[in-house]
Amino acid sequence: MSADNDKKRSKKRYASSRGNKRYKGCRELEVGMQGIIITCNMNEKKCTSEAYSLLNEYADKLYGPEKIQDCDGSNSEAEDDAEAALKKEVAQLKKKGKGEKRFQALDSGANNVVFIRTHNVEPDKLVHHVLSDLHATKKNKSRNILRMLPVSGTCKAFQEDMDKYLITFLEPWFKPPNHATFQIAFKARNSSHNKRDDIIKAVAGLVGKMNPENKVDLTNPELTIIVEVIKTVCCLSVVPDYALYRKYNLQEVVKEDAPKADAADKRADQKANDQGDSADVVKAEEQTDKQAEDIKVPENDKLVEAATEDKK
Repeated sequence: MSADNDKKRSKKRYASSRGNKRYKGCRELEVGMQGIIITCNMNEKKCTSEAYSLLNEYADKLYGPEKIQDCDGSNSEAEDDAEAALKKEVAQLKKKGKGEKRFQALDSGANNVVFIRTHNVEPDKLVHHVLSDLHATKKNKSRNILRMLPVSGTCKAFQEDMDKYLITFLEPWFKPPNHATFQIAFKARNSSHNKRDDIIKAVAGLVGKMNPENKVDLTNPELTIIVEVIKTVCCLSVVPDYALYRKYNLQEVVKEDAPKADAADKRADQKANDQGDSADVVKAEEQTDKQAEDIKVPENDKLVEAATEDKK
């Protein structure tokens, strides 16, 4: 009897593990994919559900309703016959292959991180559209999603592979005649071979070589180069308004600004200037210097070293 119970328990454990694997997806984040990295607060299942809802809502506005191909190649339309519609849906599910759906959740390879693979969608454009609307309306449409980072390109997360890929990837933004002020947002998950300072120095150096007019700016950069390493995959994107949209954090971008506090700060600064309070001026300068202490711009043409943003 005890042996039978042990077998039943083993089967339950096996079934449970299989169920989790099906939820995460039989496929994982791989080199060559485009998509969106979504971080969450310990509930990946609800986060994925929210992501599908939110992304489809805004994708419909940008690209129109998703058109799914039937087995015969015709577009899916509303059916008068419920039974025929059900058969068509079953056929579509059976036919689903790689990248046919607009959004597909994959196993990211890291806890509290969901990767949504995109198809026929520009992830940077879509994410910026989402954040722009949330910033304007201040309407919170998610409870579990924290940050939403587009992934426009992926490569192997080894220095040599990254250097080769970035030379081509960064050209549209930083190669003459294009140029911009920039910062680098780097994060590594489940990866021990990528050192933050080495990656930042290498990326900044490539950008500097492309065009000397490209300058590091940690205060208000025109563009932010997002470098997200997950295990052995490096996810890349170049985005605008990174500071304005609170580092692409959906929970923060909907919060109201505090104009009263800003006005108070301005009055305090004006008072300090009027009174010639040199101590306050020195303190402000020291704070500014501290923020930029990781930036060193040599007078010669050596690599520019940039250190950036949060460690969320």
